[in-house]
Amino acid sequence: MSDRPFKLFAFDIQAPAHLTAGSWRHDDDQGHRYTDLDYWTDTAKLLEEACFDGIFLADTVGYHDVYEGGPEAAMRDAAQFPVNDPALLVSAMASVTEHLGFGVTCSLTYEQPYSLARKFSTLDHLTGGRVGWNIVTSYSESAARNLGMGKQIPHDQRYDLAEEYMRICYRLWEYSWLDDAVVRDRESATYVEPGRVRPINHYGEYFQVPGFHLCEPSPQRTPVLFQAGASSRGLAFAGTHAEAVFINTMTPELSQRSVRKVREATAAAGRDPRGVQVIALITVIVAPTDEQAHQKYESYLRSVSYEGALARFGGWTGIDLSGYDPDMPLRYAETEGVRSVVEMFSKADPTRIWTPRQVAEFLGIGGTGAVIVGSPQTVARELRRWRDVAEIDGFNLSYASKPASWNDFIELALPELRRQGLAKDSYDRGAGTLREKFYGVGQNLTLPDHPASAARDLDHNVGRPVALT
Repeated sequence: MSDRPFKLFAFDIQAPAHLTAGSWRHDDDQGHRYTDLDYWTDTAKLLEEACFDGIFLADTVGYHDVYEGGPEAAMRDAAQFPVNDPALLVSAMASVTEHLGFGVTCSLTYEQPYSLARKFSTLDHLTGGRVGWNIVTSYSESAARNLGMGKQIPHDQRYDLAEEYMRICYRLWEYSWLDDAVVRDRESATYVEPGRVRPINHYGEYFQVPGFHLCEPSPQRTPVLFQAGASSRGLAFAGTHAEAVFINTMTPELSQRSVRKVREATAAAGRDPRGVQVIALITVIVAPTDEQAHQKYESYLRSVSYEGALARFGGWTGIDLSGYDPDMPLRYAETEGVRSVVEMFSKADPTRIWTPRQVAEFLGIGGTGAVIVGSPQTVARELRRWRDVAEIDGFNLSYASKPASWNDFIELALPELRRQGLAKDSYDRGAGTLREKFYGVGQNLTLPDHPASAARDLDHNVGRPVALT
């Protein structure tokens, strides 16, 4: 397999701590600065100088309240609590960068498609086409309660809703405005030519959106679409809609199976299976030597909170492990939470039986992603193995301490990756939008075999209510 540069994203959340339990306790961690805009603009500049493809911003509109039947453990460990809206950071970070992309998580379960489409069109304009949407359907019962639903929509029904949601967004982004709708004609006093803006007339099972998109076409129209579902419904959804899929990881060998499932789902949807980029969640702890790296890893382990790790697990899965013997083997259970997380710990590696203690230890640093510890040469060898064995296209780099983990990666590992041709040292000339950085110069709009592209050319009877199927 020939060498090719990885796609590199930093993975963060607008909160004191994200996946690593107790990260905020470490001496060099700056997570408490999550409300400081300078922290975010400085991080954006750091990543752009290192030629990262982007920063990926997680989000949740609920809180972890499953462990011990309440949110106290999550609150004590700042386990994604408190957490602010990531979309409001993007304009500031874009203003101090030219190339860096921004993947923004937003739940379609709790926001109307009409308003979400407007949000991403606005961000796409203000970033010059450098924004992507991480599509999530949400898993949190606390979010459902606090956003007026009382109880979370069942897992598969959320994907039924999501399919209709995406059809509406594609119509708003791709169909509603013709390219030449904005004329700015002073003589006729016409800024927008009304005949070139079309209502989408959607009357469906979950939504009614009869009117026009509020925004003129942005550089990408549809933002780059990310997705991370690993259940059967999540994979089918990704195969139809995703341009990049994030996967949780343990080993390259196990990830090979996940990548194969993504490719199969994409082919089943009638799309090019190689047209979807697969990005793996990884935490890298690097030092000049392997011994020093393991010493650094041990220092991070000393900050890990056992309860904080299991509070995260409970929130993600809906399973409370507080009443179980820490050394009791786990078995797979149906849950309306994140099924992929439950499956990862009980099915993904059939040779291993997990206990609550082992789950907490695994999640303690980097959450549900693998951890690579070693010298720059060791890190490069391991990342190459992920690429060669699992056919990974890139990595979503989580952290044990922020921004220290990224600083170490950039200072120590990145030069070795570049020496081996595994990381780029400059941005592609002429690639302005995030989609162009993924797929090449000139590819500003969604790929030809993507359903958003089909939405551009649909016949439409203006003024006649129709249900989009």
